[in-house]
Amino acid sequence: MKAIASAPAKTILFGEHSVVYNEPAIAGALDKRATVKIETAKSDETILKSYDLDFEAILDTKHKNYKLIRGTPGIIRYILEVFNRVHDHSSIEMTLSIETPIGSGLGSSAAVTVATLAAIYRYHNIRFNKKSLAHDAHQIEEAVQGIASPLDTMVCTYGGLVYLSRKKKVEHFKTNIKAPFVIGYTNKYGNTGKMVKDVRNLKNRNPKIAGSIISSMGNLTNYAKQAILAGDIKQIGELMNINHGFLDSLGVNTPELSRMVYAARSAGAYGSKITGAGGGGSIIALAPGCVNDVAEAISKEDNVLKTNFSSKGVSSRVYY
Repeated sequence: MKAIASAPAKTILFGEHSVVYNEPAIAGALDKRATVKIETAKSDETILKSYDLDFEAILDTKHKNYKLIRGTPGIIRYILEVFNRVHDHSSIEMTLSIETPIGSGLGSSAAVTVATLAAIYRYHNIRFNKKSLAHDAHQIEEAVQGIASPLDTMVCTYGGLVYLSRKKKVEHFKTNIKAPFVIGYTNKYGNTGKMVKDVRNLKNRNPKIAGSIISSMGNLTNYAKQAILAGDIKQIGELMNINHGFLDSLGVNTPELSRMVYAARSAGAYGSKITGAGGGGSIIALAPGCVNDVAEAISKEDNVLKTNFSSKGVSSRVYY
C-alpha cells in the first residue's frame, strides 16, 4: 500500500515581524510543493530519503532518533514528531520531494509537516479534514520550534491567499493576485528565532520609534488587503517597497537581500521585499511582464524561482 500527499510552499507578502505584535499579515500558497510518499518497507527499518535534498536516514520513530546515511538532517525533526505522534512504529519507507530550498523562508517546514501528516493519516486510514489537519500541523510545528504561528500551516493546508487580522481572525481572499512573482534566495539562511529576538530587543531599546514602525506596518498591510481586493498591481508593488523599508529599519535586512531587492527593481519589478524573518533567506518580487528580466538580474549572483500564488492546498490519495 502507498499513500501520497502534497502541500504548497508559502510566502509572506506583508506583515513579517509586525504579526508577532498582533498586527495583521497576508500570506499566500505558492505553486511549488512538497510531496510525501509513504509505503510499507521491504526491510525491518523505517527509511526516509529525498533525492532532491540528497538525503537518507534510518528513523527510530518511537524515540524520535535517527541514523544519518547521507546528507544533512534539515527538516527531519518535523517528520519524526509526526511519526512519533501518529504512526504505529511499523517499518515504512518515506520519500520526500520538495520544490523549494530548505530554510529559505518559504514555509518548507510547514509544507513538509502538512504533507507528512496527510500521507500518514491516509496510510493508517485515519479520517481528517483540512481544519483538523491545519490544527494538528500547527501543533507539530509548535512542538519542534517552541513557538509557531498558525499562519504557515494554515496556508499550506488550504492554499490561496490568506489575511490574518489583528484579532487573529483568518480571511481567505476570493481572488489571487493575477501576476507572476520571482523569488530570490541566497545560500545564507536566516535564523527566525534570532531575528524575532533581535527585533524585540530593538523595540525594547526604542519603544516609541520601533513601536511606531510596527504599527505602521500593520496599517500598510490593511492598505495592501484593499489593493489585492481591487486587483491594483501597481499599488501592491509600491506597498511592497515601503514594507521592505520598514523591515530594513527593524534591522533584519542583509547586504545579500538588499542586493536582490534592488536588482529586481532595476529589472522592472513593480515591488520587491524581504519575505520571511530576514537575516538571510529570500526576497519576493512582483514582476508582471518582466519575469525573465527580473530572474536574470537576480541570478547573476543569487538563486531564483519563478512562481505564482496557487489556490491549491493539500492533496492526498492512497494506492492499493
